[in-house]
Amino acid sequence: MREFFNDYIQNVETYIMFRIKETVARITPELIAKNRKPILLSMGAPTQNPPKILTDTIKEVIDEKGIHTYSNPRGEKFFLEAIAQRMKNRYGVELDPSCEIFSLIGSKEGIANFIRILINPTTVDSEKDIILLPDPGYASYKEMVKVSGGKSFPIPLTKENNYMPDLEMVLTDLKKQGLNPNKIKALMLNYPNNPLGCTATKEYLTIVVEFCKKHHILLISDAAYSDLYFDEKEKPISILEIDGAKDIAVEFYSFSKPYAMTGWRLGWICGNKEAVGIFGKLKSTLDSGLFKVLQRAAAKVLNSKEGDEYIVQSNIEFKRRQQLFIKGLEELGWKNINAPKSTFYLWLPIPPRYKKSIDFTNDLMHTSGVVAAPGEAFGEYGEGYFRVSIVCSEDELKEAIERMKKDGFYYNN
Repeated sequence: MREFFNDYIQNVETYIMFRIKETVARITPELIAKNRKPILLSMGAPTQNPPKILTDTIKEVIDEKGIHTYSNPRGEKFFLEAIAQRMKNRYGVELDPSCEIFSLIGSKEGIANFIRILINPTTVDSEKDIILLPDPGYASYKEMVKVSGGKSFPIPLTKENNYMPDLEMVLTDLKKQGLNPNKIKALMLNYPNNPLGCTATKEYLTIVVEFCKKHHILLISDAAYSDLYFDEKEKPISILEIDGAKDIAVEFYSFSKPYAMTGWRLGWICGNKEAVGIFGKLKSTLDSGLFKVLQRAAAKVLNSKEGDEYIVQSNIEFKRRQQLFIKGLEELGWKNINAPKSTFYLWLPIPPRYKKSIDFTNDLMHTSGVVAAPGEAFGEYGEGYFRVSIVCSEDELKEAIERMKKDGFYYNN
């Protein structure tokens, strides 16, 4: 059957989290048999219930006349206006809901389809359009580029560059590797970052905007984690807060992380009017919009007191879990752990006795039932590390640490 499918899909990897999930399902019986029921620290999916205002709104509107008919692919007027108000309230960014915002079936879908409209697909390697991607970065970015017929090039995020790399150096490196800088279509930002949890300063983001303008590169900002932060004085900002950013940038948002709505599949793209409009042409042929009931609920929560209080309380809980788990890891020998100021992730070095991150996470999973994500899944600069997602209960986090102690997963063993 493979001969029926295009060349771009042939080498695409199944998303790492789904591969892990399949393995966990297969080995769960044997783990339970040895009192090691899986503790899932791999996927970045909040486990608490979403704000009650969401489910209450659904109950209120579910029987309204016309609520079950097709929606506008762009999004219903009330939904787009609520997003515009949220962007103004949260970031001070002014957006025209009629042309600078478009609804998404989750930001993951949106980013994949946006990359699709940028790349002119070809199997000739030297002719491929290039997308600059953060590395370590979200595992799906690279596959999104690959399946669209393009090439990705890493932007190294390291401790040495304070996770804010010199983009001119990246461009120089690209040229040294024999690649054509004129083939660069876009640069992807992801702050706060998955998997690192790092953020960027306004000064750095200003430099990024200037770089993209100078080299005529489209700027894509994935802001899925912008509401997950632990210091009110250091709130992550929108790229659209930077002067002139709207000339060159679009930004993606998700309801999944701040409101624990991962299964709802809701998000939006906003920013440059022309880019959003061209993206909308593709979307109008691919789907018929979001279920209007969900849009009504999402619009209600965005600018509500209940929604804001939910985010504040969730962040307090995530910070407490972060501190709890770091304390446990320090007892296991991990030292000088960088506690991120955003997201619910921890990015940690694997014990030195392991050569590869996948070997460590497999050993940890099969022996202790503690499921983490290998750093290699997040790019070439991810090898030697692993990511844990502290979204489960405090009791489960404590149990994970106890199992690691009992099963000998000390850093320096």
